[in-house]
Amino acid sequence: MNAISPVACATAAPTAPLNAALLAKYDGLRVPRYTSYPTAPHFTAAVGAERYAGWLAELDTAAHTGSLYLHVPFCAKMCWYCGCHTKIVARYAPIAEYLGHLRREIGMVADRIPGRLRVRHIHFGGGTPTMMAPDDFESLIALLRERYDVTPDAEIAVEIDPRTLTRAMAEALGRAGVNRASLGVQDFDAAVQAAINRIQPQEQTEQALEWLRANGIRHINLDLMYGLPNQSVESVARSAEIALTMAPDRLSVFGYAHVPWMKTHQKKIDESALAGTLGRWEQFASIAAVLTDAGFQPIGLDHFARPDDELAVQQSEGRLSRNFQGYTTDDAEVLLGFGASSIGALPQGYVQNAVPFDQYAQAVEAGRFPTGKGLTLTADDRLRRDLIVRLMCDLSVDVGAVAEAHGLAAGIFDADLEAMADLVADGVAVVEGRRVHVPEPARPLMRIVAARFDTYLSTGAGKHSRAV
Repeated sequence: MNAISPVACATAAPTAPLNAALLAKYDGLRVPRYTSYPTAPHFTAAVGAERYAGWLAELDTAAHTGSLYLHVPFCAKMCWYCGCHTKIVARYAPIAEYLGHLRREIGMVADRIPGRLRVRHIHFGGGTPTMMAPDDFESLIALLRERYDVTPDAEIAVEIDPRTLTRAMAEALGRAGVNRASLGVQDFDAAVQAAINRIQPQEQTEQALEWLRANGIRHINLDLMYGLPNQSVESVARSAEIALTMAPDRLSVFGYAHVPWMKTHQKKIDESALAGTLGRWEQFASIAAVLTDAGFQPIGLDHFARPDDELAVQQSEGRLSRNFQGYTTDDAEVLLGFGASSIGALPQGYVQNAVPFDQYAQAVEAGRFPTGKGLTLTADDRLRRDLIVRLMCDLSVDVGAVAEAHGLAAGIFDADLEAMADLVADGVAVVEGRRVHVPEPARPLMRIVAARFDTYLSTGAGKHSRAV
């Protein structure tokens, strides 16, 4: 068996020549991003409120640490590229009402769990969580600390839209113990911003960062995107260079997923201004070159981190994790999701809250868990999840070793490895012994390799994003 280092596989700079024919061959193929396995399109109503309540009651708080995810689905203005579950509001009343439901759900879940769950990660996502009033945010954090055992070293992260952040909110975040902020930038080019309905001058982002750092929030993530209308290889490189002047610890570089049949506001985007498959990869490669030349470590599919950042450290040690928030240092087996559409993960399986706000609110008001759907994990699901996570994190996985760790014969996937002959011939995968490795030129196609271990894909492929 070949001893390819997963660390070496994952950290090489993405500077290999592009293979246009290879990218074209896989253009249009739809595969999951694998922030979970099985993926959300396979959740069903078979897992509802009653089963979730039972799973919570079975949790062993002595054996498991937990993470909390709170979804705050409100924005001041719709960005046309957005694929999130969010609602545009001009008044605070709907937000205040929603936060009342959120507080009640937090209490309901805590009441069901035997003992106090130890929590090391809290993540506020959206929407725009910082549309909360400062006092409301602080009281929400206080409630979480009251109902859960939040450790002194817990990471508390908040997604932020710099266009709406206020100095008062930045001060509240600091007082509440927030220690990581993720700022949406997408692109600094004015023409691109106009095309996606997100006008955000550079000075606005710089001001937000100044407020955050002045209040002790020094761990900074920036989000960039490629594949947006009016972007070019040169323009995305300039945006990456500007982002570096803001000294972030991490950057996420996401490809725009154009799905106007699912998100009707995306119909406002001029499709003729979107790059094709090769153009998209050239844009990503341009951003990646800027970041890696500046010393940032490529992390899996779409993240970059400073070498001393915990994300890069865990990758170098083979401990990097992946969950619904993407690449993460959080390896907790218990993720509690709060709010409409939020997804949680427990040892027994996955749960997702009702997506429509009214359904979520009605359930909570009635004292019921707002669980809309979910999935009970099988032993085979857990096995394949481990394979896919390691491949997505390390670009390499010892299939035999993972199988043995699950108490199975090392050769259980030998037929699957033989069936990868087409990917091997294309240079998308290297199979040596029972190790599968994604070579650096095929980094953008790693999801295609992971998909070969996905037994659910044939029933949900149309619901996933493009492979490239």
